Amino acid sequence: MMTLVSKPLNTTQEPTNMQRNSYVTIDDLEALSMGSVFLATGGGGDPYLPMLLAKQALLEYGPVSLIAPDELNSEDYVVALGAVGAPTVSLELLPSIDEAGDTLREFEKHTSKKVNAIASFEIGGGNSLLPLVAAAGAGIPMIDGDGMGRALPEAQMMTYAIAGAKPTPAVARDYAGNTAAFSTSDTTTYERHIRSFSMAAGGMITAAEHPMSGAFVKTAIIPHTVSFAINLGKVLIKHRGHVQQMMPHLKACFEKSVYGQCKLLFEGKITDKSVAIVGGYDVGELTVAGFNGEPPVTVNIKNEYLIAKQSDKVLASVPDLIVLVDIETSEPINAERIKYGQRVAIIAVECPAFYKSEQALAAVSPRAFGFDFDYVALSEK
Repeated sequence: MMTLVSKPLNTTQEPTNMQRNSYVTIDDLEALSMGSVFLATGGGGDPYLPMLLAKQALLEYGPVSLIAPDELNSEDYVVALGAVGAPTVSLELLPSIDEAGDTLREFEKHTSKKVNAIASFEIGGGNSLLPLVAAAGAGIPMIDGDGMGRALPEAQMMTYAIAGAKPTPAVARDYAGNTAAFSTSDTTTYERHIRSFSMAAGGMITAAEHPMSGAFVKTAIIPHTVSFAINLGKVLIKHRGHVQQMMPHLKACFEKSVYGQCKLLFEGKITDKSVAIVGGYDVGELTVAGFNGEPPVTVNIKNEYLIAKQSDKVLASVPDLIVLVDIETSEPINAERIKYGQRVAIIAVECPAFYKSEQALAAVSPRAFGFDFDYVALSEK
């Protein structure tokens, strides 16, 4: 459970009649970071520096109110905020404490509207923490939910876009303070434009996009993923150890969530990794060789782990979550931190129900990434 406090320390802006029950505090950050890296399926950006920025923001401004989607008022003005780019770059092109907050302020200036609450793009690594930094500085709540229930590489794959939200007006800002505003007709076009700006800015930017009403957010968001990531992180920290010992605790945790079953697929050693930045994404694959001579497993990557395949058998595929963890500690590993020789376990988690609809699968199924096969849910394998 999250740490509860009596009231937020920063009250520069109070949203309209929202219930204020739970808060994210400094004590939650390690668990949120750990849990969100697990849910990020290899992507979402490395969380270490964003966690330090969140700690600094919470020290300065106090805890951030975390509100459930159904606590929003219909007329509340919500914007999604996060980083856009190739996760590998996040290890080199480091954000500042001001970048997320400045992006939010530029968005409000551009739209001439005051934002009442911030939503996450994805519950993934650094992108689960940057909205917290912006919310702390603005004194507004962060919504307990996100637009993916995991991490995915493209804007049109967000639940917000699939449910019909327009991506613009949107504002993006780079590390040097250069700002761009966007107005596009659809999210696929927006993805091309925002990705181009990210590449021109060195490979990583912060964006505020997909403005939505409170009423719309309730229909489009994957709910309760921030609080779940904190709880999941606490499980991973408390029971840190060999993956075989961790699995019963993980399965019990996911049974009480919006996700489906959690399953250990394979254990082995990284024997090959080939990833390059292509079109603003980390693209490639890695190979995991079994310890006992089993056929190796290949994992395809586009920022996130997309497909786990053994010979001709698909073990798991997007939109289900594929997670690589250290076999001895069960700590999840971002794709950009995978190294030759690491001993890993591959875990799969069935995705939230939202992504199983025909409309959602058109955006996030294996075929949407160019693979020549259909999605089969983990529970059906």
